[in-house]
Amino acid sequence: MLSTYEKGTARNEEVERELMARDKVVAKVKKELEKARGRMKKFHKIALAMGTEFYDGKAKRYIDFPITDILQMMGRAGRPQYDQHGKAVILVHEPKKSFYKKFLYEPFPVESSLRDQLHEHFNAEIVSGTICHKEDAVHYLTWTYLFRRLTVNPAYYGLEDTEAEGLSSYLSRLVQSTFEDLEDSGCIKMNEDNVESTMLGSLASQYYLNYMTVSMFGSNIGPDTSLEVFLHILSGASEYDELPVRHNEENYNEALSKRVRYMVDKNRLDDPHVKANLLFQAHFSQLELPISDYVTDLKSVLDQSIRIIQAMIDICANSGWLASSIICMHLLQMVMQGLWFDQVSALWMLPCMNDDLVGSLRKRGISTVQQLLDIPKGTLQTVIGNFPASRLYQDLQHFPRIQVKLKLQRRDVDGGKPLRLNIRMEKTNSRRNMSRAFAPRFPKVKDEAWWLILGNTSTTELYALKRISLPDRLNTHMELPPSTTSLQGMKLIVVSDSYLGFEQEHSIEELVD
Repeated sequence: MLSTYEKGTARNEEVERELMARDKVVAKVKKELEKARGRMKKFHKIALAMGTEFYDGKAKRYIDFPITDILQMMGRAGRPQYDQHGKAVILVHEPKKSFYKKFLYEPFPVESSLRDQLHEHFNAEIVSGTICHKEDAVHYLTWTYLFRRLTVNPAYYGLEDTEAEGLSSYLSRLVQSTFEDLEDSGCIKMNEDNVESTMLGSLASQYYLNYMTVSMFGSNIGPDTSLEVFLHILSGASEYDELPVRHNEENYNEALSKRVRYMVDKNRLDDPHVKANLLFQAHFSQLELPISDYVTDLKSVLDQSIRIIQAMIDICANSGWLASSIICMHLLQMVMQGLWFDQVSALWMLPCMNDDLVGSLRKRGISTVQQLLDIPKGTLQTVIGNFPASRLYQDLQHFPRIQVKLKLQRRDVDGGKPLRLNIRMEKTNSRRNMSRAFAPRFPKVKDEAWWLILGNTSTTELYALKRISLPDRLNTHMELPPSTTSLQGMKLIVVSDSYLGFEQEHSIEELVD
């Protein structure tokens, strides 16, 4: 048998062997880490562009990346403040190799892009009053970079005669053709050489929209346009022309088309506007998107939709269409909340909502968040049953409770025709002094806003529309139509631009003593 001393010595030797083995492992790991750091440092110094083409769904072919995009890729080489230099590697087809070499080592001339965007520029200048007739437009062009490059590189712009007379003729034709396009789209009116803006042109300038977009709105929106048609009109805006439809994405679009509420054209699944329509419907139904690229595309689609829908609402309001205006406002609410506008969707704005709670509330006739806000805190638990009232109450604090008071201001003391409707609005819950909209499914921060609609629900006429913000309380007024002979059916409708089911209707007729 081994003595106690011998046992201790053997144990020490075993421990020493274990420590030596551990030190070897640690040293090996350190060595691998150093190699990895070296590889990473070398990797950060290199920018690799694996190809210079991408699939354009609109053109249905592969096209070259813009030169500016290639430059941005090259700029990824090297880490600022750490690396002295970087290396860019561009993998390109052999026929284009000399082009990129020339581009990289020799300066390229910068040409004007104004000619391709001239309609929007002219329209904006006509709205502002800078351009009132054709001579103003020609004079406007002489102050642009386009005019400077015309004589330097005439072939690029299709200019054949560089003499003064030929240049003047080229500019006149350019102005004439642009004005004709704007007139055909309904954005301007021409009277001989004079030109003035229309309602469509003003909206295009105000919301930075393509002139063809507002022209399409003017042709397709009517007094009784349905939600489905509004969605197709929104998706058809020219602002979505460049929405990427990558190679084989028509397969993803086909799969999405089988899960959405409204049908799309199955023969155009590779069209950017069809994809925009599918993304909107997937957003409203909260469908899982097939790939991460679709998540990025959806953010872009939603971001641009706000100003497009605002223009659609203004077109409806300027035409006096009450029903279409309200439906279009519902579309904007759907975009903000990522929900369909139907009987029970409004309750799903609450983060704590579930199927059991929705069913319980519906049995009690509650279908909107606004109805829940009207229930006193003390009796909330009895309404919702076993669900924790504290959790629901906490979620309700995200939404405002609006109180509206109205008063008619008459022409004289003897009771003449009413001229003005005085409106007082105030937030009465704990969300006072907060203007941020609660819209967790919308990718950007947005402030709350409200529409005040003066209309007749019997005749579906819209008399006036005012858009307001409400940080705490507000006193404002709206003028009644001068030709009003009866107040029957006339109402003030308060509509939120962010929340479903927050409409309030107030009869004007009831205000008469």
